[in-house]
Amino acid sequence: MLAFALALAALAVLITAAWLTPSNEGHGTHEELGLPSCMWAAKFDQPCMTCGMTTSFAYAADGNLLGSLKAQPMGMLLAIGTSVGFWVALYVGLTGSRIGAMAGRAMTTRVLVIFAALALAAWVYKILTWHSIRT
Repeated sequence: MLAFALALAALAVLITAAWLTPSNEGHGTHEELGLPSCMWAAKFDQPCMTCGMTTSFAYAADGNLLGSLKAQPMGMLLAIGTSVGFWVALYVGLTGSRIGAMAGRAMTTRVLVIFAALALAAWVYKILTWHSIRT
């Protein structure tokens, strides 16, 4: 049941992303969901750590991985991971496979540190490209 719940959650995220129109500015797509604009960006004129994630997911859901990468590299990786996670969770739910448990054991401290480093690198990229991505 947990696998089906995870598959459903991943599918909901992917369907929502596909429904959105990615912002040409590389951020701000979340506002289509009725969410407020990013206060961090408004106050500091710099991106927050998650700036561009929704836009990146929307591009990825449309099959535009280059647009997704340009909007937020970590968002592209997370969008792909969400898609893979949907299929793995669905497979586990349907077959009872233990592949999910194996994936859980793969989440070592080293993997989490690498994940954090990638997230930090993506934020640095977003800061460096903040004014150049806007059209």
